[in-house]
Amino acid sequence: MTLAPPERTRPRNPGPVRVPDAAPAAHGLRATARVTARTGTDGTTRLPVLDGDGPLALRRVRAYGKQARVCVVGAMSAPLGGDRLRIEVTAEDGADLCVTAAAATVALPGRTGGHATYDVELTVGEGARLEWLPEPLISAEGSDLRMTTTVHLAPTARLVLREEQVLGRSGERTGRLSSRLTVHRAGRTLLDQETAYGPGTPGWDTAAVLGGNRATGQLLVVDPAYDERPADVLLLGTGPGEGQGVRSPLAGPAALTTAVAPDGLRVRRLLEAGGQR
Repeated sequence: MTLAPPERTRPRNPGPVRVPDAAPAAHGLRATARVTARTGTDGTTRLPVLDGDGPLALRRVRAYGKQARVCVVGAMSAPLGGDRLRIEVTAEDGADLCVTAAAATVALPGRTGGHATYDVELTVGEGARLEWLPEPLISAEGSDLRMTTTVHLAPTARLVLREEQVLGRSGERTGRLSSRLTVHRAGRTLLDQETAYGPGTPGWDTAAVLGGNRATGQLLVVDPAYDERPADVLLLGTGPGEGQGVRSPLAGPAALTTAVAPDGLRVRRLLEAGGQR
């Protein structure tokens, strides 16, 4: 997200206030965006709820067939330290929705010194399909972001979910970044994993984790068709400097591609290769 933040208004000074001797609380922006996709009688997916807040501006974009498409546009710089951001997306039964972003999200240090949070909750109903395809998250030096993505899938739901992280902008060190992805299908846990990178995280840059790479990502595809024909294991990135990746079937109708590479562009190429059937 690239635009400079507007001035944040402050209430008038009410006079001297006695503050206890304690560590100052981290105050920042609070913002929630909500999207609901619903199929009409003609099978076309519509958007009865499209509600952005603060830096999370939502825009309708040109539909693709009967699929509805939404783009998340950054209205100001966020998340900064102390910010609390949240996106809730629901694809109701039979709906077909794709959510993208206009630009990368950049986690930045804030004035308060506290960490920021960015929570995403996705719900996909019976026979519905959701493509969650944001641009990369960039962890700038000095930032501290804790991100969670929680997905609830009906038994016949389909999902394509991509997450990419770039650790530091060009020529700078990374900030602190932790990310947790939890996927429930038909009330049972399909995937639950957590990653952490940056200062204070043991071993994050060793050969067992990133091995000197500065970009990582994953592509999760959930499709009932995998019940009959599971995805094959596929190794990706055999050439020098390409990065490395692997596609693995999960214990359920899903395939997970994970990749690490020197930069975000090469991570994207590996994930796209893993997503091919």
